[in-house]
Amino acid sequence: MNEPQARRRAPAMDPEQRRAMIVAAALPLVVEYGPLVTTAKIARAAGIGEGTLFRVFTDKEALLAACLEEALRPDDTLAHLEGISLDQPLPDRLTQAAEVMRGHMNRIGDVAGALASVGKAARPAAPEAAGPEEAGSRREAGLAAPRAALTSLFEPDRAALRMAPERLADTFQLLLMSAGRSGAPHPVEDAELVDLFLHGALTAGPKRPEEGGDG
Repeated sequence: MNEPQARRRAPAMDPEQRRAMIVAAALPLVVEYGPLVTTAKIARAAGIGEGTLFRVFTDKEALLAACLEEALRPDDTLAHLEGISLDQPLPDRLTQAAEVMRGHMNRIGDVAGALASVGKAARPAAPEAAGPEEAGSRREAGLAAPRAALTSLFEPDRAALRMAPERLADTFQLLLMSAGRSGAPHPVEDAELVDLFLHGALTAGPKRPEEGGDG
């Protein structure tokens, strides 16, 4: 008789890999259930025991905070922005960038909204949160890298721009963040927003008083 083959064990993960795996499994559950999601449900989704989960995170609040921090990370957004071809016309580049940024902001909104759905008391505190100055510094650091990627999208057209690519990228980023807020009764499409940004609200130059009327 043939000897039964020994069951192959999955390769061991280092602590950071296991942490990332748990957070990835938890994120869609956090969006669906908010802070009411159980650690048992998260552990099942991650394919691990609940005890293993608590060897990585001290408690559920720490896990929820890690989920929020992951949603705020711009890594995937940066990779997509940097992957936009500079051979395309500027409007096409910016429309793709707007789609990428909108997706990033939607992910943040989904997770943050879910964690706020049962009240502020249930939301996890930001890890190692300090005073307003540090919070502002963290926020600026999170915006700086996407802004640099947006700047590179304007760079090929520098000679035709009315402002420096850096200033245009800063303004465009602020516009995207404002347009991305939920609740607008008539949300502007990405291509419309880009056209408005590049060409303004008027279909032609302003009409001077002497040009109107008869005589």
